[in-house]
Amino acid sequence: MSENDADGFLKVGKTARGFALIEFEDKYGAACSLQKSSVATFDAIWFGVDEAEPRISVRDAELLGLPRTKGQTAGWVPYAIPPEVLLTTRMHLTREQVRALLPYLTKFAEEGEL
Repeated sequence: MSENDADGFLKVGKTARGFALIEFEDKYGAACSLQKSSVATFDAIWFGVDEAEPRISVRDAELLGLPRTKGQTAGWVPYAIPPEVLLTTRMHLTREQVRALLPYLTKFAEEGEL
């Protein structure tokens, strides 16, 4: 595999510990990845958005007493989560789970339907 795919959509490399890593952005620009898991007892991958970006509606933020962002009156604003809180963003999938999902992903890639 090359470092990048033909369209530059995927960046193929390795983690600091030497595990296969494919990085990309979703349609909205969120950093995502597909990574070989380090678990030693079975084959698995990590797949999904790298980091959570919690947001709250402006209206709800105001109800909680949070300040407006740049005078924004509608939409979504960032919502701070304490660093002690873990938000899981990536799926840990086994080979069997990936096999079960593949027909649906393939159909979507080919037909736009599940």
